Amino acid sequence: MADKVKRDIIVIGGGLAGLTVALNLANNNFKVCLIEKNEYPNHKVCGEYVSNEILPFLNSLGIDPFSVGAKKISKFEITDLKGIPLKVNLPLGGFGISRYAFDNLLFESLQSKAEIIFDTVEKINFKKKYFSVTTQGKEVLNADFVIGAFGKRSNLDSFLNRKFMQQTSPWLAVKAHYEYDFPENTVALHNFKGGYCGLSKTETNVVNACYLSTFKSFKKYGDIDMFQKKELSKNPFLESFFKEAKPIFKKPLTISQVSFQKKKPVENHIFMIGDSAGLIHPLCGNGMAMAIRGAQIFSELFLDALKNSNFDRMKLEEQYTTQWKNEFEGRLKTGRFIQRVLMDPFASKVGFSMARIVPSIVPKIIEKTHGTKAV
Repeated sequence: MADKVKRDIIVIGGGLAGLTVALNLANNNFKVCLIEKNEYPNHKVCGEYVSNEILPFLNSLGIDPFSVGAKKISKFEITDLKGIPLKVNLPLGGFGISRYAFDNLLFESLQSKAEIIFDTVEKINFKKKYFSVTTQGKEVLNADFVIGAFGKRSNLDSFLNRKFMQQTSPWLAVKAHYEYDFPENTVALHNFKGGYCGLSKTETNVVNACYLSTFKSFKKYGDIDMFQKKELSKNPFLESFFKEAKPIFKKPLTISQVSFQKKKPVENHIFMIGDSAGLIHPLCGNGMAMAIRGAQIFSELFLDALKNSNFDRMKLEEQYTTQWKNEFEGRLKTGRFIQRVLMDPFASKVGFSMARIVPSIVPKIIEKTHGTKAV
């Protein structure tokens, strides 16, 4: 059914990027409509560690993750295939919080300030000066701008003919929460053949375990329990964890076709943020902060541009593309490099040996994937 009310902005996707950009623009008196397919709160496959670089922006939105129990994290531990550990301080530090709590915290702040529709978007069409957005529920909504925050891989990516959708991805991800004795100030990354597993505590004192694996490595076992027992447990740290940890979920959450292919920050005049604009390898542990930082970059450019009486959409698209690349292309490149090193047994062995001789290398690498200061 056609809707005669035209919004200023429609945000498609209510993850961290979508919620924060919607909140910032709504706080600045724009008529914002956020469309999200799932009601809150819910769990998502995610590492659930966030760099402190985005705390000032969150605070400017009136959001305090520590108000719901987020854990302060200052230490990083990584182990090689044999389980030999390397421990360093995190340059900026971060915090641990579940997506269940974090997304809901943002949603509760937004719901009185913006229109929120729980539905799935099927089509987005640009009509010279405005957008028409059609949902599964057959609502047709119009807006001057559309922000794409619909995640790693969506049917909308196919509708928009985005190039990365033409390539299959060999990656799958698994996540669950566990009761386990684990230091709350630490985020750990444990390697295994074909992937790596991150561990950190969340606001409920449970440990989030999220791992990424190649399908090639997983398919030999074909079963999550067997894969964890036979492959992940070759790393002594992961062996202890999966033997002793008590699962909280009835079964782990999984996603497949996790794509790290390059994406464009602007497609069909839609401003892409979060994983829709580009996905960093989870081993870099900073996808959540990147999603929020991307929302900050776009909203600040947008607010600046709208102050100008001679607003130029194309200029804004160019500015956003340039600033997004300046901020994130280096991080993504570093992430791809680290991933290649860790997935190659020889390169990984050499890399770990160098890092043990010169431990200061590790914080420098972390800075390249996390940013160097709070913004």
